[in-house]
Amino acid sequence: MSRAAEAFRGRTVAIMILVGVLAFAGLTVLSVYAPQLSSGDDGRAQPLSRSAVGFAGAVKFFQARGRTVLVSRGPIRGEGAGVLLLTPGPGMTHKDLDRVAYDGARVVVLPKWNPRPHPFHKGWVVRDAAVPTLTLEKDLLLDLGLAPHRRTVTGTRTLWWIYDDGTSSRIGETGPITSFQTISGSGLKGLEAVVVDQDGGVVLGWLPKRSLYVLADPDLLNTQGLRSLATASVADAMIGQWAPDAPLIFDVTLHGYKRSRSLLTLALEPPFLGGTLCAFAAALLAGLGAAVRFGPVRRPPPPFAMGKEALVDSTAGLIRMARREPRMTQGYARLCRALVARGVGAPRQLEEEALEAFLDRLGASRGATSTFSDLMRDARATQDLAALMAVTRKLYDWRLEMTREHR
Repeated sequence: MSRAAEAFRGRTVAIMILVGVLAFAGLTVLSVYAPQLSSGDDGRAQPLSRSAVGFAGAVKFFQARGRTVLVSRGPIRGEGAGVLLLTPGPGMTHKDLDRVAYDGARVVVLPKWNPRPHPFHKGWVVRDAAVPTLTLEKDLLLDLGLAPHRRTVTGTRTLWWIYDDGTSSRIGETGPITSFQTISGSGLKGLEAVVVDQDGGVVLGWLPKRSLYVLADPDLLNTQGLRSLATASVADAMIGQWAPDAPLIFDVTLHGYKRSRSLLTLALEPPFLGGTLCAFAAALLAGLGAAVRFGPVRRPPPPFAMGKEALVDSTAGLIRMARREPRMTQGYARLCRALVARGVGAPRQLEEEALEAFLDRLGASRGATSTFSDLMRDARATQDLAALMAVTRKLYDWRLEMTREHR
């Protein structure tokens, strides 16, 4: 057998088809769940990034401290299920924040750094200049009625907790933080201080009209900040005192890692997964049945039948559709009369009345149960199918009696 013939043997073709189907199914599933399967370690300031400005370290840190920490890729169900932390990146606006609907406490961690991707290590970044305060205020803070402020030197900061009655308590001292960022209220939109530094700058503020908390400096929670034990202790004490028991929910939908909902997703998840598997199995069995078919292909019949039998059936069908069967009784009676006249040798020159009289006399002599005149009269009076069947049966019996035929 030649190599060309071996390449197209039945088993080879079946294996090629099976591999193609499995590859297509795998590609479809991977394309549907690509956002969920992505690691998200892209270097940006978001909870899946392990870079210096990312918050993946904060997720692991609070989990290690025994807190319930979730990374949200879609809408959060349940009213007030925890504290939602939003980490918008440079260039995002308040409209991006409003698209994340949540009924519980929301905390916006303001951006500060605008890093560049590392040229040799994927997921790493090279810290560049900070986002200009004017750009940050214009894009994100103007609608919130806030203004950012930054220190020009690197140093430690002491944070204080501000209570509702105006008293305060010391949280702790952070590690060295570059360009430490605080906020202040501007315009008519009030800002209530929750955590401040030693200079009175607001580090964590509450906007009552927006039901929103704002954390001014991301270096209190990102990887480069938590590498300092002092900063990590301050972050743990601040979050622990502010939200001691509530789960922490880090949102990643702002950064494009939203769990997609589509018809394919529904088809691949319960309760519709069973129907999808059944449809796939039915298609597989249909293909298998087509592959192992035996015998020649059965061609469909022509739309119009051919031959004498088809002509008779078509004519009968037309008569039946027109409801003209009772009117055929007289024709059948004349046919029986002609057959009997030929069978008994009746004179051909007789007219209809004379022929009927002749057949009646002959029938009486032969002991026929009916006369043709009576049968013809019944045939002319036929109005329905029942009468038609009765008359034609009598005509058939009369013909057999007259011609001495057997049934």
